[in-house]
Amino acid sequence: MAAAALLSSLRIAPYLKRAAVLRDSSIAAGIGQLGAIQSVAPSLGVELTAVGLRDAAEIESTISAFARTPSGGLIVTSSVLALSHRELIIMLADRYKLPAVYSLRRFVTDGGPMSYAPDAKNQFRLAAGYVDRILKGEKPADLPVQAPTKYETVINLKTAKALGLEVPPTLLARVDEVIE
Repeated sequence: MAAAALLSSLRIAPYLKRAAVLRDSSIAAGIGQLGAIQSVAPSLGVELTAVGLRDAAEIESTISAFARTPSGGLIVTSSVLALSHRELIIMLADRYKLPAVYSLRRFVTDGGPMSYAPDAKNQFRLAAGYVDRILKGEKPADLPVQAPTKYETVINLKTAKALGLEVPPTLLARVDEVIE
């Protein structure tokens, strides 16, 4: 997911040479998401800065400092901390004209430019299948762990235009939802 987010951000901001990766380093997913992004960034010519999500003051000071150098953007990985600070993160990205790719659709409906995330409806359908299997007697420990298989891309055109981003028609044709 994270590597695809970086690639998607380059399609709408080809000038991007630096990306701040906002993640919660205290959870395994935050570490894994950063690792996936780090594995693809060099081949795309993007320098990464890992930004820990702990509190609003740290988020604000780190993004403000990052924004002082041009050609930057944000990648916001999935975590409860990112979700709880989403209004601040979106506001700072807007203030500093930083293109951003988010890991949850909610960021885009709240004003962010783009998200690439697992399809929530599909995840709930898969969870229902697990519940059914457990209710029929299977042990939860015996069920396989499944990674998301279906992802969705959502673009907020109004925000993208306000940030001066041009969304290529080829990308627009492949997105799952466009918010205008």
